[in-house]
Amino acid sequence: MGFVKEFKEFALKGNVMDMAVGIIIGAAFSSIVSSLVEDVITPLILTPVLQKMGVDRIQDLVYNGVAYGKFLSAVLAFIMIALVIFMMIKAMNKLRKPAQVEAPAGPTATEQLLAEIRDELKKK
Repeated sequence: MGFVKEFKEFALKGNVMDMAVGIIIGAAFSSIVSSLVEDVITPLILTPVLQKMGVDRIQDLVYNGVAYGKFLSAVLAFIMIALVIFMMIKAMNKLRKPAQVEAPAGPTATEQLLAEIRDELKKK
């Protein structure tokens, strides 16, 4: 099989396309959550603490050349992303109807006939 044909089959599989869409949406979602952390949560919740430390933004926190404020911002963004994804999955699971368990079907006519033949052979 040619390389191009093999690559085309790989690239056009449904799960590869789904993964690509997920990555693109994830990247867009990441910028939204970063903005939420940096522009909403940090000013509303952390402003008093940051003002006492003498900085305007959490990213500006630096100690002996170590920019730990950027790390704290990344941790807050991760926690927010994880929380939002958890809430989305929980809502999707709640909307999803529980699968109805079907009772196992009885043996078919062929299976019954085979069982009878087996039983007759055991008797002999």
